[in-house]
Amino acid sequence: MKEIKDKSVEIFLDELASKQATPGGGSAAAVMGAQAAALVSMVCNLTIGKPKYAEVEAELRDLLGEAEVLRQTLLGMVKADVDVFDKLMACYGLSKTNEQEKLYRGEQIQTVLKEATLVPLACAKACAQAIELSRTAAEKGNLGVISDAGVAVMAAYAGLKSAALNVQINAAGLKDRTFAEAQLAELDGLLELAENAAAQVYQTVKDKL
Repeated sequence: MKEIKDKSVEIFLDELASKQATPGGGSAAAVMGAQAAALVSMVCNLTIGKPKYAEVEAELRDLLGEAEVLRQTLLGMVKADVDVFDKLMACYGLSKTNEQEKLYRGEQIQTVLKEATLVPLACAKACAQAIELSRTAAEKGNLGVISDAGVAVMAAYAGLKSAALNVQINAAGLKDRTFAEAQLAELDGLLELAENAAAQVYQTVKDKL
């Protein structure tokens, strides 16, 4: 069976629209981030080799390498989201006919809920990184494709905000509040920085149109 990342966009969207629970919003968030990284790569590829941008070519070659690594990381997160959700559903399906089974089921749910909190948090971090990469693309990239740097930052921002919702919904079910609050605090920091960063990059792009 093909992994989600190896399927066509049409098939992925059909599965996203279907009655099945996966892929869902977490996978969609990772795809948004991967699209952002891909657009940063596009800006780099259409800038590198242009005599007009010779002074920034080395920097954009480095940026291209970072964007491609990030794109692959985010593609992997598409499957990671599906996998952890399926694990969580399997835990909810465990037998609970006696107290011992109920206790075991509850422990398993809590264990996987922690993982289900960390997976989208990792996606949020990756999307935040994509926002920063889009900043360089917007500042140094080929003016002919500058709007694509703007689309990149918006896709990254949407991915981050979307991943944040999955962190929050899973953290809400955790009994280990120390762990939950630590992840939520880290997420809040990401969101606060991203609000300003995304707005700045978007404005940079608009000023160059």
